[in-house]
Amino acid sequence: MNITILANRDIASNYALNMLVGGLAGHCLTVFLSARVGGNGEKPPELKRLALYEQALLEAIYTDHQCNGASMPPLQPALRCRSFAQLATLTTGPIVELNNINSAPGVAAIQANQPDLILSIRYGVILQPQVISLPKYGVLNLHSGVLPDYRGVMASFWAMLNDEPQLGTTLHYISDKGIDTGEVVATTKMAVDKSSCYLAQVLKLYVGGCEKMLFTVNAIDQGQVLRGIPQPLGGNYYSFPDQQAVNAFQSQGLCLINEVEMRTFMGRHYY
Repeated sequence: MNITILANRDIASNYALNMLVGGLAGHCLTVFLSARVGGNGEKPPELKRLALYEQALLEAIYTDHQCNGASMPPLQPALRCRSFAQLATLTTGPIVELNNINSAPGVAAIQANQPDLILSIRYGVILQPQVISLPKYGVLNLHSGVLPDYRGVMASFWAMLNDEPQLGTTLHYISDKGIDTGEVVATTKMAVDKSSCYLAQVLKLYVGGCEKMLFTVNAIDQGQVLRGIPQPLGGNYYSFPDQQAVNAFQSQGLCLINEVEMRTFMGRHYY
C-alpha cells in the first residue's frame, strides 16, 4: 500500500516513527511533520521547558549525544532508533515539514503520493475534509488518551492529574474536522506509575499504541473490513494546562520531566 504518515517534530513522534517505519517494510511510505502541536498562545514556564526539553532530546540525536551536559549511559537498546534523516532512507523520499496541509499546495503534496491510507500520530494540524477524503482506506489517528473521556492535548497529563489508575491510547478514524471524535478501532491501557515522569509515560504508551496501529494496517492490507465503534455521547475535551493545573499536578508529587529517567531512555534507545 501507499501509506502517508503525519507526525510532529518531537522526540515522542520520532520514537513512534521508529516503531512504525520498521514495522511497515514492504509498503511505500511518505512522512510529513508538523512543527508543533497547538498554537502560539502563552503557556506556563513548565510547559515551555517541557517543549524545549523534547527538542533538546531530539537535537541530541544529531549532535554530541548529550542532554543538558550529561553523557548518555551506554545501555543495551531494546529498539535502536534513528533520527528523522536516517528514517528517510527507509521511505520514498525525504521527511519534510508540512504545516499548511489543508492549503491547496498542502493537499497537492499529499495527493501526489496517492495514499491508500493516512496514519496520524501527534500531528499538530487539524485535518480538513479535502485531506481526509484522499486515502482509499481513510485516516487513522493514534491518540495518547482514552476516548471519549480525554480528547484534546496532553491527555495523559490530565489523566494523571485526575488520579486515573490507568493511561491509554485510542486508535480511531478521523472522519471529519472534529477533534478526537471518530470511530474507535482499538485501545491500549497501562497502569499509571507515579514514580515515573509524564514524558516517560507518554513514550511508553506509544509502544502498545504503535503495535495496535501496525496490527490494524496489516489487517487492512489483507483485505479485512474494519468496523470502528462510534464513541458514546459526552466525554471531555482538554487544552494545554494552565498554571493552576500545573501547580496542582506538581502538588500531587507528579513531574513533567525527570532528567535522569530521560537520559536512561535516550541511552537505551538512541546511543
